[in-house]
Amino acid sequence: MIRSIVLAAVSSVALGSVAVAADLPSTKGPPVYAPPPAVFSWTGAYVGGQVGYEWGQTSFSVFNPFTGTFTGGFPGYTERGIVGGGHVGYNYQISQFVIGVEGDVNGAGYNGSELIGVTSLGERIAVDGSIRGRVGVAFDRLLVYGTGGGAFGSIRESVVTPLTSDARTTGRVGWTVGGGVEYAIDNNWSVRGEYRYTDYGRYSLTYENAPVTLRYHATDNRVQAGFSYRFDMFEPPAPVVAKY
Repeated sequence: MIRSIVLAAVSSVALGSVAVAADLPSTKGPPVYAPPPAVFSWTGAYVGGQVGYEWGQTSFSVFNPFTGTFTGGFPGYTERGIVGGGHVGYNYQISQFVIGVEGDVNGAGYNGSELIGVTSLGERIAVDGSIRGRVGVAFDRLLVYGTGGGAFGSIRESVVTPLTSDARTTGRVGWTVGGGVEYAIDNNWSVRGEYRYTDYGRYSLTYENAPVTLRYHATDNRVQAGFSYRFDMFEPPAPVVAKY
């Protein structure tokens, strides 16, 4: 009998303690808000540099004053050399797609010559550049893109014979197209690899000392590696997140 009364009293005290504890105010604070990780964006202005290898082919024909036409069928000649310079551009990312514009200027040790009989023909492009559009698809920090636009170059053509020599420099405007891949190392720095084909069109030059008039068609290819630095100040504004 006494044992039952003791057990009942102990149970009542335990239940009462639990009820009182449940009624006490909680000292646990509200959950800490953790913003989602920032999504990388290619949007922004950037500057950078590049260096690579360039090779090309120049075909030519000779003006015949008796017929008033150009005679072709010559093998032409090959040029090659190192190319390097700087670039500046701007990208804008929409969903997974990236569009932009880029300009570059390069110095080059690009030259070549060919001996036709006793006459040597030579070509050198010391400076070239381009203004191009870029369209790509971004896989987070990896960008695969195509590029194309206008190209310009300062081309020096020369003719050397056993009796005389002459050279002419002309500024040419043509077109260029290519593509590449770019990888963002962090939010500012990225590296790239690129291939481009450039066509400077057809042009005629008259050499007074030779004397001869030649019509040329110059094209070149290049593969190059480069780096870019993107400026944060041109990023789009971050989305506003309400806090409670």
